[in-house]
This record gives sequence, structure tokens and C-alpha cells, in this order.
Amino acid sequence: MATQELGNETTTISVDGLDLVWERIFDAPRELVWKALTEPERIPRWWGPRGTTTTVVEMDVRPGGAWRYINHSPDRPDVPFKGQYLEVVPPERLVYTFIVDIEPMNAETGGFETVVLEALGGKTKLTSRSHFPSAEGLDGALSTGMISGGIETWDRLEEELARG
Repeated sequence: MATQELGNETTTISVDGLDLVWERIFDAPRELVWKALTEPERIPRWWGPRGTTTTVVEMDVRPGGAWRYINHSPDRPDVPFKGQYLEVVPPERLVYTFIVDIEPMNAETGGFETVVLEALGGKTKLTSRSHFPSAEGLDGALSTGMISGGIETWDRLEEELARG
């Protein structure tokens, strides 16, 4: 299957088979990016598109630990997300399951996400590879507007990193 490009000038996003691959270089050291991804108090400051807020219900960053966030928006019902950490290698790699916890999306076994942080002399290349269990799951996720929401989320992450 050919790779399909979906990103913008800041974020490279492509579909590669059943994987959705995101890449961006953040102007922050890898250790700071790691903290932004793994410290529960930081997540609500950047996770989700603009105009939304996020509640961290659970976040146990260790292999076998669970996570659960609820994204709130004034123009739609709350959207809960959950998963389990499979691999945690500070400050370079996270692997976790990812499930949108809404019927019927949560009926299918969710995919998993692999996040790799590469140090680039004071900057960090973040690569996130989301693997979907089926083409229908990937197509369904893409139809939700997740590309624009994900880019806004990473824009907010960039802003969070600039705060230190």
C-alpha cells in the first residue's frame, strides 16, 4: 500500500498500511518532552484540540499501568480514552494501548501506539506510530477529524514545552 501524506508544515503525518505515523521536531530537550508526556499534571495543559479540556482520571506510567483521560468540549459529549502501558523506557520510548472508550468504538480491540523521542542537540524529534487492528478502524479514526485535532494538540504541546 502506498504511503498517504496528511500533515502540514510543522507535523509530518502519513498512513503506512494499518499505521498512522506522526513526526515533529520540538524545540525542547528530550527530557522535557518526556516529562510533558508522562507527568499527569502536565497532560491537561496540552492534550486535546484547542477549545477542549482534559481530565486525567488515571495515569500509572509503568509497564502494566493503566491510563484514562476524558476530553471535554462545549460542543459535543465528553470523549473518554483509555489504555495500558506496555513498555516504558525513559526518556526515549513509550508503548501503550489506545482505546476510544465510546460504543461501538470500544467493542473492537483498540490499537497501540509507539512513541519514540530522539535527542537532536537541544531539540527532540517525536515519532508516534499508531497501529490499528483493521483498515476499518483506521478509516474510522481518520473520519473523526483526528488529524486536525492531533496537529492542534501537538501545537499545544509545543506551547507547554516553551513554558519549561
